Amino acid sequence: QVQLVESGGGLVQPGGSLRLSCAASGSIFGINAMSWYRQAPGKQRELVATISSIGSTSYSDSVKGRFTISRDNTKTTGYLEMNSLKPDDTGVYYCNSIIKRSRFSQSAQYWGQGTQVTVSS
Repeated sequence: QVQLVESGGGLVQPGGSLRLSCAASGSIFGINAMSWYRQAPGKQRELVATISSIGSTSYSDSVKGRFTISRDNTKTTGYLEMNSLKPDDTGVYYCNSIIKRSRFSQSAQYWGQGTQVTVSS
C-alpha cells in the first residue's frame, strides 16, 4: 500500500506564506514526478506545480514567481513553498505522485487526501 500525506495548510493573511509538505510512504520502489494540484470551491482541480525525478520544475502561470516546488534528498517528501499568497490561492491542495511499487510493476498515480489553504484577512 502507498500513502501520500499532506500537511502544512491553514489560514493566512494576504501576502503571507505557507509551506506544504507531502510525505510518501509504503511499498515504494521509485517515485517519478511529484505534483501539487488545488481545487477552489465550485471550480475544477488545477495543476499548480510539478517536479520531475531529476528536479526539473514547472508552474502554472498564476503561481509562477511566488510558489516553489522541491523534494528532499530521499525524494519521498515533496514541498510547496507558497509566498505572497492571494485570496485566489484559497482551496484544497492535493499532492499527486507517479510511483513505481516494485521493479516489475507499472507506475501508477497516487493522490493525497488534501490540505486546506485559506487566504483571508
